[in-house]
Amino acid sequence: MIASAMAQRLIELVGRAMIDPDFLADLQRTPESILAEYELTDDERATVLGALARLGQATGGQRAAALRTALLRRVAT
Repeated sequence: MIASAMAQRLIELVGRAMIDPDFLADLQRTPESILAEYELTDDERATVLGALARLGQATGGQRAAALRTALLRRVAT
């Protein structure tokens, strides 16, 4: 699989989490079932799970911004 295709799936996930608060809430509640819908590498999956763990009890807007920052940092590297 091409690296840019993998990164694109992660970008799609981040984008959806940014604009869909219900999706972000579902992602926090049941991350494994949501992540199963995306073809992510083990490293990308671990990055998403780590970012979710750091979100804690932040408000919806704060959660989306924190997730975006953590995951976009991963995509940029």
